[in-house]
Amino acid sequence: MAQNWAMPRHARLVIPDVPVHLIQRGHNRHACFFGEDDFQYYLRWLMRFAKESGCAIHSYVLMTNHVHLALTPHDSGGLALLMKMLNQRYVAHINKQRSWTGTLWEGRFKSCLIFDQSYFLTCMRYIELNPVRAGMVGHPRDYPWSSYRANAEGTFNPCITPHAIYQSQGDTEADQRSAYRNFVSSNEDQIHTDNIRRATNGNYALGETVSTEELATALGRRVTPGKRGRPHK
Repeated sequence: MAQNWAMPRHARLVIPDVPVHLIQRGHNRHACFFGEDDFQYYLRWLMRFAKESGCAIHSYVLMTNHVHLALTPHDSGGLALLMKMLNQRYVAHINKQRSWTGTLWEGRFKSCLIFDQSYFLTCMRYIELNPVRAGMVGHPRDYPWSSYRANAEGTFNPCITPHAIYQSQGDTEADQRSAYRNFVSSNEDQIHTDNIRRATNGNYALGETVSTEELATALGRRVTPGKRGRPHK
C-alpha cells in the first residue's frame, strides 16, 4: 500500500500593514460563481467583513472558479478572520441556493507577502489582467467583476481602498489613475509573473530585501523561494 506522506504546513506569513496577495480556488478548480447574484453577494460581504476584520482591499478579481485579492491587514489576525468569515458566509449562500452540502473551496487559500514595494503595482496588474489572460475579454475594463474600473478609471467602488504606493504615482487622483492605466497597458514581465505565482503558491514573501533574512530568522523557515534547479552538492 502506498503511503501518503503529509507535508507540514507553513505558518502563514502575515505582518500588520504589509500588503498580501492571495488566491482562493474552487474545490478541484470547479466553478464557485454561477451567476451575477453570486458575484454581487461575494463583493457585498467582502466589503463588510474587510471592515470588520481591519483589512483594506486594494485590488480584486472574481473569476468563475477562483478569487484573487490584494489587501493589507492592519493586525496579524485580520487576514485569517476575513477569509474565515467570508468563505463561511459564501459557502452557506451557495449551498442554500443549489441545495448542496460540504465545501466549495480548495482547502486553505494561498498567499504571499508583497514584501518588496516594487511588486505592489505588479501584483495589482497581475490580478486585474486575469480575465484578459484567460481570453474572457480583450481589455480589463470589459470584465465587471474586478477592481480595474475603480483603480484605472475612477468608477466608484466601496470595496477599494487605494494603497499609499498607488497614490504615490501622481499628485491628484486623476494622475494616479492615468499612471496606473499606463502601467497596466505596458507589457507584463513574465519573470515577475512567475515570481508572483511561485511566492503565492509557496506562501513566501515576494521580493528580495534585507528584512527577509530577519523575517526568516523570526519564523524559523525560508520566506522566499529557493533558486530553480538542483541544489549544489
